[in-house]
Amino acid sequence: MVERVTATPAALALIEQLVREHGSLLFHQSGGCCDGSAPMCFPQGEFMVGNADVQLGEIGGVPFYMTEAQFEYWQHTQLIIDAVPGNGGMFSLERPTGLRFLTRSRLYGDEENAWLAAHPVTRVGL
Repeated sequence: MVERVTATPAALALIEQLVREHGSLLFHQSGGCCDGSAPMCFPQGEFMVGNADVQLGEIGGVPFYMTEAQFEYWQHTQLIIDAVPGNGGMFSLERPTGLRFLTRSRLYGDEENAWLAAHPVTRVGL
């Protein structure tokens, strides 16, 4: 199995803290509008996942989504979510913590790409 999205220990610790404070969460990879291309963390139910979104997987038990159009650009890379010092996205839950989520990435190898081709993501609305 190849994970499309993973998280560093620092990100997992921050996710655990935010779950304790806010309950069930979800991530959506921002497409670059107001907050650049940052992973945004929201309470479940306070962000509407759209029909054109895909779920890449889960990190720390929290679902992680991005738009299908954006996925076309990122599909050859594994997203690695980290937590680093700084201000989070304007609407993202980690903003007051002094940390922010950051997306790093790496290219998949040939074997990983073959597995991923056999296991495509599906749109949320399907």
